[in-house]
Amino acid sequence: KPEGPISMEPINMEEDSSLPPELLKLWTEVAHLFTMTYFSLARSQICLCDLANSFGMKMTITFVAKVVKSRIFSVAFHPCSSRLLMAAGDKLGGVGLWNLDSDMGDEGVLLFEPHVQPVVCMAFSRSHPTDLLTLSYDGTLRSTDVEKAVFDEVYRIKDGLRTFDFLSHDCSTLVTGDWYGDVAIVDRRTPGTSHESLHSLDTKTVRCVHVHPVQKQYIMVAENSIVSIYDARCLKASSTEPVSQLYGHSKSISSAYFSPGTGNRVVTTCLDNNIRIYDTSELTSRAPLLTSIQQNLYTGRWLSKLQATWDPKRDDCFVVGSMQRPRRVQVFHESGQLQHSFQDPEITTVLSVTAFHPTRNALLGGNASGRLYVFTD
Repeated sequence: KPEGPISMEPINMEEDSSLPPELLKLWTEVAHLFTMTYFSLARSQICLCDLANSFGMKMTITFVAKVVKSRIFSVAFHPCSSRLLMAAGDKLGGVGLWNLDSDMGDEGVLLFEPHVQPVVCMAFSRSHPTDLLTLSYDGTLRSTDVEKAVFDEVYRIKDGLRTFDFLSHDCSTLVTGDWYGDVAIVDRRTPGTSHESLHSLDTKTVRCVHVHPVQKQYIMVAENSIVSIYDARCLKASSTEPVSQLYGHSKSISSAYFSPGTGNRVVTTCLDNNIRIYDTSELTSRAPLLTSIQQNLYTGRWLSKLQATWDPKRDDCFVVGSMQRPRRVQVFHESGQLQHSFQDPEITTVLSVTAFHPTRNALLGGNASGRLYVFTD
């Protein structure tokens, strides 16, 4: 794509079609604050049955839609609570928006093409108005400005961008990672599409970056077979010493995420067929391993890799797709116990990419044909 802003013209609508007014209304809705539920390790064992029952009784599959053209690489819920508005990024560089119970676009779906290669990472900002950022292998990180109806360019390199996260509470500063083992600090307030600083790590590639939810100076990086936590204030041009490291992985790590409320836990997904939970309540040089869950995580070349991601409303539960038959999506407690398996006869393919809604009781999963499945109450 050319440098600079790209017009938000839905390719599944007539030419010169303007964005639906209801999209702008939802986009600018102030998300309701929510109180996160925390459990200590001792108390959490008492709550497991209640937790499993709440997942099983309240959420059933209700909607399925073709949102993008090709295999889904990334998904996200808009934080608005009045409706369910979802986004998905696919292999061809497409970004689809799906508004449930709406007739906007094609059965509630608007499809755009802001990128030309897989959209591997996306996230809605926690600032107001809400902003959707999308990152692609094509080397661009773009911001979705619905009011101006453009995809603004935030950051650009030649190619190989892999992951990003918000580094500041106001979402003005970002950290990105690429296939070449570099992390970059990007300030959206600075004119242009370059980085503030670039740091080469002692790794061949960066597969995932994630920022501590409370102590924003700590950046976690999933490297080849080790997860390292760095202090952003101490990053050097090369050979930065990590504050803490998470050992035990024997193959490539697909993802690593801090628990959303306190950052006291980290869940990692590794191609050695293990999901691991670490204790990061104190950032020691070697973070203790709490639990390891054996899971078939080998997806092959035609499916997106499975990644365990936390429920943003809780600090003790995470969701992950499954290779098991019948097809399902599974929710685990941090102790390693399975809480619930979401199954439905309509699910005939692997839902590789999953996410919980930040405030509502809703869960989505994306498959290799561009379809989203939504479980909700």
